[in-house]
Amino acid sequence: MTIFTKIAKGEIPSYKVAENDEFYAFLDISPLAEGHTLVIPKNVEDDYIFNLDPATYEGLWAFARKVAVALKAAVPCKRVGVAVLGMEVPHTHIHLVPLQTEGDLDFRKKRPEVTPERQAQISASILAEYEKL
Repeated sequence: MTIFTKIAKGEIPSYKVAENDEFYAFLDISPLAEGHTLVIPKNVEDDYIFNLDPATYEGLWAFARKVAVALKAAVPCKRVGVAVLGMEVPHTHIHLVPLQTEGDLDFRKKRPEVTPERQAQISASILAEYEKL
């Protein structure tokens, strides 16, 4: 069982921003920017997005789109950037990152420190926007 599966099952705490029966979205604990969100399938642990069956693949992107809309409404940014790397955790995941510039999506840059209190505020704001959709 991957760490992301444990997060989705509530066995490991997370800053949830959205959830349905098949997918889960939560804040990255080492964000590129405030609001950096990870979107995962709950029931599939494959580490490569293109191995997903078509229904899961399409559902994941539809869910990510809705989360991105909520994220942009909750966190001031010019765009929400998207990245799919899958190199660190062997569980398909989409990164949604609030951007002011293209450089904000550089995974090699120094990460900002975001307090647990701030993470909780951000996740609550995104979840509130998600629930409006």
